[in-house]
Amino acid sequence: MAEAAVGGVRKTDTARPPRLSFTSKKYLTYGVIVIMGILVVLVFQFDLSFMREWLPYIARGTWFTLILCFGGIALAIPLALLGALGRLSRSGVLNGIANFYTSFFRGTPLLVQIYFIYFAFPQLAFKPGVPDFLEPFLVYDVIFAGILALGLNYGAYMTEIFRGGIQSIGHGQVEAAHALGMSAGQTMRRVVLPQAVRVIIPPTGNDFIAMLKDSSLVGVVGTVQELFNRAQVVGKAESRAFETLAIAALIYWFLTGVFSFFQGKLEKRYARGHVREEAHDG
Repeated sequence: MAEAAVGGVRKTDTARPPRLSFTSKKYLTYGVIVIMGILVVLVFQFDLSFMREWLPYIARGTWFTLILCFGGIALAIPLALLGALGRLSRSGVLNGIANFYTSFFRGTPLLVQIYFIYFAFPQLAFKPGVPDFLEPFLVYDVIFAGILALGLNYGAYMTEIFRGGIQSIGHGQVEAAHALGMSAGQTMRRVVLPQAVRVIIPPTGNDFIAMLKDSSLVGVVGTVQELFNRAQVVGKAESRAFETLAIAALIYWFLTGVFSFFQGKLEKRYARGHVREEAHDG
């Protein structure tokens, strides 16, 4: 115990107990969450043997989920780039098409779009008088319909991401490229887009992770055995919906963690040169 004179009045400082650090509190919180999870399993008597039995079957649906996601993002990226260029175009026609595309697919639910593409388009194909050659363009299997719906929907949302990334590049660089004799296309390919990628990657990665979870909506159609569909079917058949959906949720969580890790690595790689430039300028 220490005493100090402050303004003629003695003040006694009592020893304070040491405070836990931020890291200690965080891991202590994790420990409490784990304990609570174990208690939930014990109290509600989860059938762990049933979960182990059906885990391999449900997990195999992950391949269909990944096919939907990678196919969807492969379609969404070029659509977003074209949509962004259309939104920035001085052509009234291109601008109008891009605005209609983004407005429609952002203004309607993804589930409605999946049903529309998978169920409504075939109805048009078999209307009396419709030419037979249109059938391949209107009738799709469920995987392709899911990829098409995810790509169109996320392409519309990512259009604004790409547009913001392109507009983040200073106009002075564009003028400098034109002064060097580059055309508008060359300026976009060699100057604007390579720098815009650094701005585009983080939100695009977030959208891919969101697409990973939204791919479960394709399983609602009921004919594709992706992760959620398998968990739902087994849960209903065995009256163990909680266990099967818990398996699916944990797998989605694991996949999200994996892709978030690689997204962070990719962001650091593209930001490395930019950080060095800022440090040099400072």
